[in-house]
Amino acid sequence: MNTPDRPAAVSTGTRSPNSLSPSRRGVLRAMAALPASAVLLGALPGTLGSALAAAPPRGSATRYTIVPFLNSTDATVNVYESDDAADFRLVKASAYTPPANRIRDASIFRHSNGYYYVTYTTHTWQDTSTTIGFARSSDRVNWTFLYDYTVPIANLSRAWAPEWFVDSDGSVNIILSCSTANDQWIFTPYLLRATNSALTTWSSPVALSGIGANHIDTFIVKLGSTYHAFTKNETTKYIEYATATALTGPYTIRRTGNWAGWGGTREGAALVQLDNGAWRIFFDGYGDGSYYYSDSYDTFATWSAPKKLPSISGTARHFTVLKETVSGGVNVPANVTRSFRSANYTTRYWQEQSALLNLPVVSSTSSAAEKQASTFTVVPGLADAGGYSFRNAAGNYLRHWDFRARFDANDGSSTFARDATYIARTGTASGSVRFESYNYPGYYLRHYGFQLRVDPTDGSAVFRQDSSFVPVTPL
Repeated sequence: MNTPDRPAAVSTGTRSPNSLSPSRRGVLRAMAALPASAVLLGALPGTLGSALAAAPPRGSATRYTIVPFLNSTDATVNVYESDDAADFRLVKASAYTPPANRIRDASIFRHSNGYYYVTYTTHTWQDTSTTIGFARSSDRVNWTFLYDYTVPIANLSRAWAPEWFVDSDGSVNIILSCSTANDQWIFTPYLLRATNSALTTWSSPVALSGIGANHIDTFIVKLGSTYHAFTKNETTKYIEYATATALTGPYTIRRTGNWAGWGGTREGAALVQLDNGAWRIFFDGYGDGSYYYSDSYDTFATWSAPKKLPSISGTARHFTVLKETVSGGVNVPANVTRSFRSANYTTRYWQEQSALLNLPVVSSTSSAAEKQASTFTVVPGLADAGGYSFRNAAGNYLRHWDFRARFDANDGSSTFARDATYIARTGTASGSVRFESYNYPGYYLRHYGFQLRVDPTDGSAVFRQDSSFVPVTPL
């Protein structure tokens, strides 16, 4: 919890611009000079685009779900969820344990029948693994085993990391990496297509062309008519980028080496589109035992510097992300005036002081000027009407500059609009709200030293409390 004399955080920019157990691949590399494994991944739901790039409607919330196996065990999986794709919180530990064998690399999606499904690798890396597993849930939390499916590839040695991919024609596919007994550590990507709605029968496997052998962890998203693949080159250890006009290829490798600035010894790429339209990639930094994310705002051309995921980095292993819009989100009325009380310092309120937003004590006995400086008009977000912007009595808007919250006149630019827009997330206390920066996903308005800043979540309970505020009738 904050203390009044806690020093202000150090700015990380000049101004706001638009001993773990080894991975299965690390063990294999230590045993032989061969690629350790291959995992071919697909997008969820596969055809993502502008329809998902918006703040959730009033009263709704964005929910991201992952079902990873753990660094400590591949006998079970946990379920985690997040509202910002950065701060993942445990929903249920050991949520699903298969009746036999193992569960690794679980991929989750929600089918058109309303059920959630996972498919997964059924054996540990040491063992021959010719099957993939399936389980189903009505609530993402309680799972029922369905069946193990034998992948019909002649001389198959290993079938790893099956991944759901729902194409624009509605077809449900699984993309996985397979090796044969004559070279058990060299994997090739394959596609299986469901031939019934119950997801119990599958087409013959078809190899994806163009990516080539010795590429692993291929994750595909489709935008328009183009398939975009992110795949690890097991020789160079870099995640590469390829495109194709058909799901099965041929793919053309467009970017190689350290093109995105993520560095080497990275694997397990998985992508999801955020509420503000950015694309977030997650990947396993197996070289240092951490899980990372990075964002792109220009359709994969450039990426932000990678950051470690708070809370679950070093715990969760190989996951993909399911994004949904669900009911139950916060609903702050727009075009009304409100004061905002700290959820964990209940005598302190937002107040403009010399154009900066601070958190002093304000009460019924405060002066009329202090009360007016603590009253703001809530309006639809300048950059996204599903978000929120805040205007003071002079008509200036709350925006971040050098990660400090301040009030400035709207200059009409898209940069200002994004700086001054926030997405509402559920707060820690009853009736409280957290305001996530629109153009800095995972950064929140929070108090530090009783100054309001926009800082990245660290996954802690204290940070969530410091970033929670209760809208109340103006003082």
